Amino acid sequence: MEPSVSIRDLHKTYGGGASAVRALTGVDFDAFPGEAVMLMGPSGSGKTTLLSIMGCILRPSSGSVRIRGREVSRLNEWELPRVRLRHVGFIFQSFNLFRALTAAENVALPLELNGVRKGEARLRAAALLDAVGLTARAQARPGELSGGEKQRVAIARALIGEPDLVLADEPTAALDSTSGRAVLGVLRDLSRARSRAVVIVSHDNRATAFVDRMVYIEDGRIRESGEA
Repeated sequence: MEPSVSIRDLHKTYGGGASAVRALTGVDFDAFPGEAVMLMGPSGSGKTTLLSIMGCILRPSSGSVRIRGREVSRLNEWELPRVRLRHVGFIFQSFNLFRALTAAENVALPLELNGVRKGEARLRAAALLDAVGLTARAQARPGELSGGEKQRVAIARALIGEPDLVLADEPTAALDSTSGRAVLGVLRDLSRARSRAVVIVSHDNRATAFVDRMVYIEDGRIRESGEA
């Protein structure tokens, strides 16, 4: 099976000279369709840098990043937004929903930006909101939703474009334990049902029950990797 994302000998250094900071050193990493992987490690270990490089937000200093077999680390700046829009879904701890839009409009927005007609985008958004249990809240705006509901909307939005890779940065940090477990369960179930690779950065030990594999990063290197 081809990995959704494949990273080889990845290095990332911020700055130069005596003030240079090595964020990642020789990282190898794969995530496969239908697999949920959790990245753990202390603050400053390189987790978020690795996630940002996978999401084509940051460029590596050297090394290979392939999404569904396509090398993306050396693409031009104008090509990267299209790669992100087509191949990567993002979930953030702060939800990043547009306050003026309804839940359905927030979910449909990536499709509309990708040129899908509004009617088709709204139909697909409704189906995903149903999948995350929010049909009755489709017309609510973010200010009317609980934290758990907002994160479910964010999950639906991340999956609406059928990306190969879903990246979640501390998705339960703003949630209570009950909402956090519910959101992780929804994310895991939808990733398996839709055969999407999910990579989660988290300090939340609750997440270990909802992933297939754990990867521990320290000082910019992968120290351990194994089944959860």
